[in-house]
Amino acid sequence: MARRFTLSELPDIVPVFPLPGALLLPRAVLPLNIFEPRYLAMLDDALRSDHRLIGMIQPRSENSADGSPPLQAIGCVGRVTSLSETDDGRYLIALTGACRFRIKREIEGFTPYRRVEVDWVPFEHDLAREDLDEGFSRPTFLSLLSRYFDIANLTGDWETLKDADEEMLINSLAMLCPFAVQEKQALLESLDLEDRRKTLTALMEFAIAGAGGDEGVA
Repeated sequence: MARRFTLSELPDIVPVFPLPGALLLPRAVLPLNIFEPRYLAMLDDALRSDHRLIGMIQPRSENSADGSPPLQAIGCVGRVTSLSETDDGRYLIALTGACRFRIKREIEGFTPYRRVEVDWVPFEHDLAREDLDEGFSRPTFLSLLSRYFDIANLTGDWETLKDADEEMLINSLAMLCPFAVQEKQALLESLDLEDRRKTLTALMEFAIAGAGGDEGVA
């Protein structure tokens, strides 16, 4: 079981990995292939810390001239929960989401990677054991998901999807579905699991309508 943090245990400053389209959510797992020297250094430093936390965040735009594009205001920190090293020096890691954060300011310093001072308080509820969606209807949701998978040419293990815990199901789909960067950010910034499910539903309905499929969900 992944370590759970209290608010007081979370650091004021975290290293961040800006990556467009990469979404990490609390209690979900994000696999990463680390090969750039600056992020290899970031990972080495994280592993030497007490918490092994790395922040995932999306840039607001493509790389700027100096390679430091402005960052979105909100990201999510994850703990390194598995790691293997390849023969060519890459790290294959898994981050388990712990808590979202809002950036206060970026820290100037001598590390090759970026660091930010963060505020955890708006997302303290992420530290709970689980998030619930009282309005979740699995048959309705899976019916919509099937239509979305058809138009997006995606495949899924439907037996697993039928049995998956609702939080794991909604968050995993939010992370894995091929939505645009701003759509991924909207999913990250959803207030809670119910709000995220509604946002995810709206995005799938929009994609279906755009492909000429039926609109709306009963």
